[in-house]
Amino acid sequence: MQLGLIGLGKMGGNMRERIRRAGHTVVGYDRNPEVSDVSSLTELVERLEAPRTIWVMVPAGAATQSVVDELGDLLQPGDIVVDGGNSRWTDDEQHAEELGAKGIGFVDAGVSGGVWGLENGYALMVGGDKEHVERLQPIFEALKPEGPYGYVHAGKVGAGHFSKMVHNGIEYAMMQAYAEGWELLEAVDSVTDVREVFRSWQEGTVIRSWLLDLAVNALDQDEHLEKLRGYAEDSGEGRWTVEAAIDNSVPLPAITASLFARFASRQDDSPQMKMVAALRNQFGGHAVEPKE
Repeated sequence: MQLGLIGLGKMGGNMRERIRRAGHTVVGYDRNPEVSDVSSLTELVERLEAPRTIWVMVPAGAATQSVVDELGDLLQPGDIVVDGGNSRWTDDEQHAEELGAKGIGFVDAGVSGGVWGLENGYALMVGGDKEHVERLQPIFEALKPEGPYGYVHAGKVGAGHFSKMVHNGIEYAMMQAYAEGWELLEAVDSVTDVREVFRSWQEGTVIRSWLLDLAVNALDQDEHLEKLRGYAEDSGEGRWTVEAAIDNSVPLPAITASLFARFASRQDDSPQMKMVAALRNQFGGHAVEPKE
């Protein structure tokens, strides 16, 4: 099968290689000419036989919108666009409507696997019409992990990215739980080897997971994480998960707290803690630490 792939960064570049290893033809385009197979989107479309399938792996928002707009002018009825980035599901619905008016199909694919996906495969959560999804099945089979799991046609357009959004929300909460447990273990005198405690959890416990394995890897590289600053960004999907929970009246206390913890990590001198310290001083006479 032929596939056009736009965006050859950490994810897209490895996806191109994995699909090629499965015997498919991939024509890739990236703004970086050193990794691109063609010099423009126009050339990419010209290199593919109709009906074409083009997979987009660029940042969500304006970048994806720009590519979808350009593809809408270049493609023909019967072609299909797949958005495999981390777009908001509501954007998928808009893109499907815009492209559908021109006879172009649209599929959204939530992709999980990160830098490990080339060798381990990518978990895929897909949304779109059944006929479009079935046409793309050879590509999904090439990308997914071996075995029966790692792929789902989650529902109609938007369902793939909505499912991936919830997946990332759960990931936020799981990472926060590991982080809090690690900090508590580091804080006490009685535990003398926190890294080995984490390692011991990798077998036979109910909290074992790939995230735990990655935590152990990180501690092997920097046992007390002394080389890192306590700062964590968010990709946007955690926020969208919380917003969707509010819209649907679904309580998400753990995921919401983990998102807010990331916001707190960006405050070198937390205004909230200033107020807490001031109140503790006012009602209890507790000492406050002056700012240097």
